[in-house]
Amino acid sequence: MSEKRKIAVLGSTGSIGTQTLEVVSAYPDLFEVSVLTANRNSELLIEQAKQFKPNTVVIVDESKYETTNQALMNEDVKVYTGEDALAQVAQMNEVDVVLTALVGFSGLKPTIAAIEAKKNIALANKETLVVAGEIITKLAKEKGVNIYPVDSEHSAIFQCLVGEFQNPIEKIYLTASGGPFRGKKKNELVGIKKEQALKHPNWEMGAKITIDSATLMNKGLEVIEAKWLFGLKDHQIDVIVHPQSIIHSIAQFQDGSMKAQMGLPDMKLPIQYALTYPKRLKTDFERFDFMNYSNLTFEKPDRETFKNLDLAYQAMAKGGNMPCILNAANEVAVAAFLADDIDFLGIAELNEAVMNRAEFITNPNLEDLFATDKEARKIAQEIVRQA
Repeated sequence: MSEKRKIAVLGSTGSIGTQTLEVVSAYPDLFEVSVLTANRNSELLIEQAKQFKPNTVVIVDESKYETTNQALMNEDVKVYTGEDALAQVAQMNEVDVVLTALVGFSGLKPTIAAIEAKKNIALANKETLVVAGEIITKLAKEKGVNIYPVDSEHSAIFQCLVGEFQNPIEKIYLTASGGPFRGKKKNELVGIKKEQALKHPNWEMGAKITIDSATLMNKGLEVIEAKWLFGLKDHQIDVIVHPQSIIHSIAQFQDGSMKAQMGLPDMKLPIQYALTYPKRLKTDFERFDFMNYSNLTFEKPDRETFKNLDLAYQAMAKGGNMPCILNAANEVAVAAFLADDIDFLGIAELNEAVMNRAEFITNPNLEDLFATDKEARKIAQEIVRQA
């Protein structure tokens, strides 16, 4: 890369955002931070802005704008606020790559705006493709925009496909650690507290994605994301539980051969690959040692106990706005669980109830999807209030 790549990090204060900035800071000659955004963590955003000196920052929470603006008054940094600003900064001339690390549905608008402006996307916001996969992939194709996956599983498939683009995929296997409750049955999950669910065995992640991993919803959302990223049919996507999280995913080709991408669980590697593709840069990351892993094991996921994975497959099969309904319900459900308003098993129960009650649209446009998201959240919140 002869010129520095100018990066916009949407969601810079979250787990993926902070790790992205670690990657960027390791290669100051290759990357330049142009935009940083945060939802409400103004303290960390201010700290990041002073270190990386971006052109622009956005603090979405308008009540934090004055504090942020005052703190950066003497820095050469423009400060904006509000959700609309996210979409606007994603289109700036000073940006080459937009890394979307926003949580949930909030990533959709800025990602669309960035694609419209022909910015390449490093996608860590799986919900964007879950909710509007057909619309997003079509738009990216029209605009000649590349979408580089940041999720470790999708990055793994992407890496397995390098040099294989003329060879059709027969099947992919997305690996799942199984989360903190792997092997448990429903009766053992009664009364599970958020403190237990937030203890992921292998990965350091934000609260929302950690709970999604514990319920296997994260894997369900990844299944739907993979369908759109790699142009697959539903039956071509399988999930296997791999507790060691060393094999990040597997691509199987029509001759029966399989490629697996392996490595220690470290999100900085797929982040870096998305930012530097097609090059691989030398790192000082810890190396995998086979002698430390005498056994790599694989299990079938328990879709009865962890019903969210089954609900995701159902939503994908139904199509239309059903994945959008599921995603909206789940965002409300996880927030309710973290607030102690529903129990752990209640997350999947709530998701299923909303899927059964929200209006189904076979061929939704973007306007329909925003309306669906709003309706599904309203139904979910009513169920929580009645719980």
